[in-house]
Amino acid sequence: MLEHGGRLQRAAQEYGIASAQWLDLSTGISPFGWPVPDVPPPIWQRLPEDEDGLNDAACAYYEAAHVLPVAGSQAAIQALPWLRPTARVGIIAPGYAEHAHAWRRAGHQVTCLPADILLADVTAWDVLVLIHPNNPGGERFDPQALLRAHAELAARGGWLVIDEAFMDLTPADSLCRYALREGLIVLRSAGKFFGLAGARAGFVCASPQRLGELREALGPWALSGPTRYVLQQALADRLWQAQARARLAHAGERLAGVLSRHGLQPTAGCGLFHWCRRDDAAAIHRALAMRGILTRLFDTPPSLRFGLPADDAAFDRLNAALSEVMR
Repeated sequence: MLEHGGRLQRAAQEYGIASAQWLDLSTGISPFGWPVPDVPPPIWQRLPEDEDGLNDAACAYYEAAHVLPVAGSQAAIQALPWLRPTARVGIIAPGYAEHAHAWRRAGHQVTCLPADILLADVTAWDVLVLIHPNNPGGERFDPQALLRAHAELAARGGWLVIDEAFMDLTPADSLCRYALREGLIVLRSAGKFFGLAGARAGFVCASPQRLGELREALGPWALSGPTRYVLQQALADRLWQAQARARLAHAGERLAGVLSRHGLQPTAGCGLFHWCRRDDAAAIHRALAMRGILTRLFDTPPSLRFGLPADDAAFDRLNAALSEVMR
């Protein structure tokens, strides 16, 4: 399997620092999670039911005509490549590596390139996979330009797959509202913005036909009953969502300031992380890890991703560590 952020237990063993003593900045998961309520006992005792209201709540939140709840957008990433014959697939790079991994495993012809090259000649692809905003590169796209690319692909039976795992801070840029169009597939994650990564929950917005095929591939009960209960309430909590967007924007600006003061000007990012391209990224990663601060290291290109510290103490700890590491 591919490497991902959040492997805190392994880092604790490797560096001999107890997991409770780490500052984990290795993921793009919000440290300000939605306050999860107690789950009523009957929900633990019954099988999940599709008619519980979750789909309606998700359609309202994502402004989508149809959605399919899945066990994290990762479940859809792994299943979608098996739903069509061998194809020429263009995938944004650098980006979330599981996309290319999944399409290759299913036997497709995969090419990974920067987004501007992929979009320059859409006729080269049967399937185009973009991440908006990109992780870790932070690229953003004009929704109308994406819809034009989709129209070119769909006219010959192609797909445009948009991974919007980090879109919640800027929902006006989402393509979910257009996902009724055949050949447009939008993936959303409930783990990042809501801070509910442990729930392993996400949604796919697409045409009813595509969602039906995906549902058949994934099988019944993709999400547990307690997860569905929590998600339905989180998606409907508009007051918390507005407050979270403001809080995350402030924390993201503060993180950019801390990094810049120490010569780590962010190359890109979004409201949930900042990405720094550095030839010495591996050395910085190790030096911070020796001080109990975990970042996400990328080899190609050499770079570090910093998630958001949760509070003043965490910001102070990162600032102090960078003062030592970057001097």
